Amino acid sequence: MRYCVSWELNKLGQIGICCRGLGFYFKDCLVLICIAMVVTLVILSHPCLVIADELTLDPLTTAMAEHLECYPLELLTFKDQLPSPASQNLCLAAIYHERGLSPLWVTSKGPGHRAQVILDCLKNAHDEGLDPTDYGVKQMSDMWDSLVPSSLAHLDTLVTFNLIKYVHDVSRGQIKLRYMDPILFAEAGDVDFDPLATVDECLEVLDLPAYLASLPPAHPHYTDLKKALKIYRILARRGGWKKIPLGKTIRPGDVDLRIPAIVKRLAITGDLELPVAEGENIYMAKLVPSVKKFQTRHGLKSDGDVGPKTLKTLNIPVHKAIRQIMINMARWRWQEHFLGEKYILVNIAGFDLSGFEAGEMKIHFPVIVGKLKHQTPVFSDRVMYIDFNPYWNITPNIARNEELPKLRKDPLHLVKRHIRVFSSWQADAVELDSTTIDWNTISRGQIAGFKLRQDPGPWNALGKVKFIFPNKYDVYMHDTPTQHLFSLNKRNFSHGCIRVSDPPGLALFILSYENSGWNREKIDAILKSGKRKVVRPDVLVPVHITYQTAWVDKNGLICFNKDIYDRDKKLGQALFPGDVLN
Repeated sequence: MRYCVSWELNKLGQIGICCRGLGFYFKDCLVLICIAMVVTLVILSHPCLVIADELTLDPLTTAMAEHLECYPLELLTFKDQLPSPASQNLCLAAIYHERGLSPLWVTSKGPGHRAQVILDCLKNAHDEGLDPTDYGVKQMSDMWDSLVPSSLAHLDTLVTFNLIKYVHDVSRGQIKLRYMDPILFAEAGDVDFDPLATVDECLEVLDLPAYLASLPPAHPHYTDLKKALKIYRILARRGGWKKIPLGKTIRPGDVDLRIPAIVKRLAITGDLELPVAEGENIYMAKLVPSVKKFQTRHGLKSDGDVGPKTLKTLNIPVHKAIRQIMINMARWRWQEHFLGEKYILVNIAGFDLSGFEAGEMKIHFPVIVGKLKHQTPVFSDRVMYIDFNPYWNITPNIARNEELPKLRKDPLHLVKRHIRVFSSWQADAVELDSTTIDWNTISRGQIAGFKLRQDPGPWNALGKVKFIFPNKYDVYMHDTPTQHLFSLNKRNFSHGCIRVSDPPGLALFILSYENSGWNREKIDAILKSGKRKVVRPDVLVPVHITYQTAWVDKNGLICFNKDIYDRDKKLGQALFPGDVLN
């Protein structure tokens, strides 16, 4: 073999040790000693590595040794990045050493069947909203037909390295995103991903195509977006749609030269409900349902008027719609893949909640989510209990920022809102008379020490029901007395918790199952009593809080909504540097 150990000066002017063919550079003296020991052990345990005359190796095996470079495992989809500090430093040599330094996917006759399966899969990465160029497809394709040992060895290591990257990306999401924004992309990637186990599985599984196809999420929220991506790419190849000139609002009955362009635009995306005569400049009544359909699909007020917001949305180019779909597919890849046989799905960006059972949507209604400065987080948990006619324990933050200023102006503020004051948050705290306290002498820090609790009733900020799924964000779902807000198109008004428009319906969905004994009448009776009652479900239902700005509804319509927290913008900057979309 051609291994030798030598001292070299690396590009940074630091002394390192180089194993020719492996390309290691180590900067720490202690690490150098450790490596020297490992090299010694390898030589002692593998005399064939140093006594080349005793054993003649075939050309491919020799070439393999020359190409076993130590790659930092970048569990990423975009190029030219430093390895994440939490990613596993994977040396391809370690993988091949497990298999006797033999090639994994090629022979002296060329790439094997599994190699072809892997390459085909990587070529079709765009079907999953990924970029095939991120997985060395061109480089591998260029050397695919070569039988030169050095090329075959290089190809084998490329297949291994890009396979590992793809398996992680398509099944767990890009780990780099977590370090770009630990809060926003907290679920992205998997720091416990095992590259060696991945390679072993791909080598041993009987049906490799089926295994690779099973890696992305299989639930319809993802697979429907995958179909939508294909549809919009077809529209892009056909040229998309032309921009409609801006101008005054067009209402039914108006005559406007832009009507033919609007009709054509609606037809391209399948929003045109009824045929309209070509060249017609009158906004006729039969066109209104088509405009309303488009408005509904894009989270706009469905009034049928073609105003500034509708025109702006009509003019969003097809490539931006494609990017929006890809961004939302990326989010699904890093979330739970199995959502449950029965589960609750909250879409923050869509301002709605859906309940699914056996693949069928059972409930669906509007919700209110957090303000921009109090964003509702993305996570999954299970509903542990339902609190009927609950108390509301006002958080210290709200007490400081909202209640204290009002108390300083009106000492009866808490009494009017049925809020009691306790001396502390401890179980043995005593109740105080809020009207006898000079709140002008109470600091922001001091009021946080008091416990402010609102009694159950129609005045309660939590309404009549609270749904608890314990989590680190202290976020839960609850009723609200401000029912009129649900009629608004944009509903981000809370401090982060989720206000639901049909609490009894949600409670019934969670509690009802075969022979459970729960029905709407029983729930209504508990609510009517006005007495607090805590119910723990016998079967815990998962709740998944998501942020989806593109989805497919139960009628098969591809829907889009605004990026209310600018999360698409941040994720798009990471996934599409230079705006590479297809």
